[in-house]
Amino acid sequence: MLIVSYDISDDKVRARFARFLEKFGGRLQYSIFEIKNSSRILENIRAEIKNKFEKQFGEEDSIMIFLLSKQCKIERYGYAKNDDKSLIIV
Repeated sequence: MLIVSYDISDDKVRARFARFLEKFGGRLQYSIFEIKNSSRILENIRAEIKNKFEKQFGEEDSIMIFLLSKQCKIERYGYAKNDDKSLIIV
């Protein structure tokens, strides 16, 4: 699984980036997405960030991609505990 977190100051760039990530996975929180991992998906995301979004970022903008292994344990509380289901990408 991938966790993609972003902090982008420009509203339009942030909205475009969120729509881009929605193609691959679901939103965990406002600026955090959970994406089912595959090398193809990861490379698509990296390429799009580098080729399309990176040149639009300001000094204060950041994107972080966390690659989680199958051994990682995720604890969910509150609303998130009800959302513990398989992620299906259509």
